[in-house]
Amino acid sequence: MTSPLTPLRTAPVEVLEERPDATIDEGDREKMSHIIRKDDEMKGYALGEEVEALCGKRWVPTRDPQKFPVCPTCLEVLGQIRSASAN
Repeated sequence: MTSPLTPLRTAPVEVLEERPDATIDEGDREKMSHIIRKDDEMKGYALGEEVEALCGKRWVPTRDPQKFPVCPTCLEVLGQIRSASAN
């Protein structure tokens, strides 16, 4: 029998996370982090002005972008910008 002071041992648990389909509905854009131009970052967060994401979404940022997945359309546009500037 173990006493209340005896440390318990636990085994590692592997958690498999099921990823949803990558299709995006119009309302899903509200639940994602979007990529904006660096110049717009101060304008949006500090001054409370509307900014435009690379995907075309316009809004006033108020939420922590670290808490949401990144918009795949923004990532695609960013990849195109980077590959064009590399050439």
